Amino acid sequence: MEPGSGLQRRGGAGREFAAGGSPALSGPQSRRRKQPPRPADFKLQVIIIGSRGVGKTSLMERFTDDTFCEACKSTVGVDFKIKTVELRGKKIRLQIWDTAGQERFNSITSAYYRSAKGIILVYDITKKETFEDLPKWMKMIDKYASEDAELLLVGNKLDCEVDREITRQQGEKFAQQITGMRFCEASAKDNFNVDEIFLKLVDDILKKTFFFKDASGYYEERVVEQYTIPATRARNPT
Repeated sequence: MEPGSGLQRRGGAGREFAAGGSPALSGPQSRRRKQPPRPADFKLQVIIIGSRGVGKTSLMERFTDDTFCEACKSTVGVDFKIKTVELRGKKIRLQIWDTAGQERFNSITSAYYRSAKGIILVYDITKKETFEDLPKWMKMIDKYASEDAELLLVGNKLDCEVDREITRQQGEKFAQQITGMRFCEASAKDNFNVDEIFLKLVDDILKKTFFFKDASGYYEERVVEQYTIPATRARNPT
């Protein structure tokens, strides 16, 4: 008996093989081809900024990979991940840039502000100094970012509520001083509000850049060259 003469491939009952061991296909099966994935309708860049140790990398990795590292190393310069999401019937390829919080990297990270459609500014609710650094980060946004960029302030490490130094009301008050800035609190460790942070930001970008609100209150798609619509906005707190 030849080797394998009594064996059958799993799930291969009833299959015919042509000479050389290749499956013999006929009819529609011979013309069937695997369809390539649908290309993204839009490509957006989002940048995450904030002081060192506030959890920027943890938020990004929780959203893109659903992982959390207790002892993440500080980002050197910039890092990025890509995730594709679907919103409003559109496929969006999201490129997320994670920036270093140390000042010595500012000259490197500033270049990534210009192309960002969304900016997530993060502070640690258990470290007052990271909240006090927010005006410094707003100056970076005003200097380098597009006026069109959507802004979201995030108070991270909600899982450390017992060590809280910054109240939710303080975070809300700061965000209210910046025109168009949203605010929320989150926990990368507990995976609380993480998806909501990114998906809401992307939705705001889509509504502002690619859709308009008609008389009935529904959003309709509009055609925009190079995905940009001029806009002006005062960002500096009064």
